[in-house]
Amino acid sequence: MPAAADRRQEGGMRTRLMVATVWLGIFGTWALDGRDRLLAQPAPAGLTLALTGDSIITRRISVYTEPAFTRLIALVRGADAAFTNIEMLFHDYEMFPMNESGGTYMRAEPALAKELAWAGFDLGSLANNHTGDYGVAGMRLTQKYVAEAGITAAGVGQSLAEAREAKFLETAKGRIALISVSSTFPDHSRAGSTRGDVPARPGLSPLRFSTTYVVTPARFEELKLAAGEVTGRPPVPGDTLTFVGRRFVAGATPAIRTEPNAADVKEIAAIVKSAATLADHVVVTIHAHESGRAGITEPATFLPTFAHAMIDAGADLFVGHGPHVLRPIEIYKGRAIFYSLGDFVFQNETLLRYPADNYDEQQLGPEATPNDYLNRRYNFDKSGFPAERLIWESVVAMPRFDGDRLVELALHPIGLGFGQPRQVRGRPMLADAALAQKILNDLSTLSAPYGTKITVRDGVGYVTLDAGAGTRP
Repeated sequence: MPAAADRRQEGGMRTRLMVATVWLGIFGTWALDGRDRLLAQPAPAGLTLALTGDSIITRRISVYTEPAFTRLIALVRGADAAFTNIEMLFHDYEMFPMNESGGTYMRAEPALAKELAWAGFDLGSLANNHTGDYGVAGMRLTQKYVAEAGITAAGVGQSLAEAREAKFLETAKGRIALISVSSTFPDHSRAGSTRGDVPARPGLSPLRFSTTYVVTPARFEELKLAAGEVTGRPPVPGDTLTFVGRRFVAGATPAIRTEPNAADVKEIAAIVKSAATLADHVVVTIHAHESGRAGITEPATFLPTFAHAMIDAGADLFVGHGPHVLRPIEIYKGRAIFYSLGDFVFQNETLLRYPADNYDEQQLGPEATPNDYLNRRYNFDKSGFPAERLIWESVVAMPRFDGDRLVELALHPIGLGFGQPRQVRGRPMLADAALAQKILNDLSTLSAPYGTKITVRDGVGYVTLDAGAGTRP
């Protein structure tokens, strides 16, 4: 099963051979260099990318032939490069699960990495809350199988420096740098540094953040009294209180404020600046579950701060994923920021096995089956992911560049089978007319506070871009 980049190269080679044959018939000969390539090549057209959110893949998808599915795959393959967040570990249970996971202990057959390549993906992120579900060995095996599938992946490494670094994809229309981080992770998954005496800790590239809870002055005084009663110490003077592991301040309007870790932002920005001098296009991605007070579709306040810093450092695109729903799109300095692209593949309920810890959480005994676990966890599909429609609605974003200027941003709505049986849902299809209109209307409403306008033509959304903006800083 050839990798996505190989298929694109094969198609391009066939096209070039056909053109060369025509030229030979007309002119009789042409000049070749020592490597049997044409000396004169037409200038390549602008780069087009296909960008998606999370891919949790536990079953083969290449066997299906529905037109709404095959057209979607053709769309992804037709881009010059395609990205997805690979929210999966590929291994054969050679290691044990960690004592803390990212929610579900993710695992799929190693061969399924090639299914993502078959779908057209040649760029992927490995930094997410499941990176460390099966420890360092699970992470390393996943890197191995993803690389063997021909996918360029970023976001993890044998040290913090390696996890931070950009990874590069060569295409006929330019070199692409990919930098991936996660703000959502169990702490054991975070990569570390070394002073040379103790080996570095392998793991993912983290973006840490701090959280402050703003409460009214009256509530703040009540919290101070409660803290004094619990700790046995007198209330601390001032307008800041740390209690039950959280920081509270008094303010006129209740709010949750989050700020990215300044050291992390500085380190990642330096990687972006370097990559911008080594590549034609730089893509920064983040796995972030954290949300604002308005709910899961609103990004936490640290995310716009971080996204803007990455664009300022030289990123051409900022791609968020993690909450499994669409979040707003923002155009900042002519660059596109996707705060979340939702899901592309969401086969979260057809893992082969679950560790005992998962069964224990649901108070199930050793005789319980995966079906029993899923029925208990989701209350027979009446709660959780199966019952939340927004989880199963998304888009494939397709930005197109002219040089380093973003000239088009198309949004192709997809549905993942909301309401279908467990063994069916989770595979993407191009949305029908009614669902496409709903998805694009929802995304327009979410994005409007960011000044983003989306028009719809033939079931596809197009973000309004400023024709005079968009060159790299």
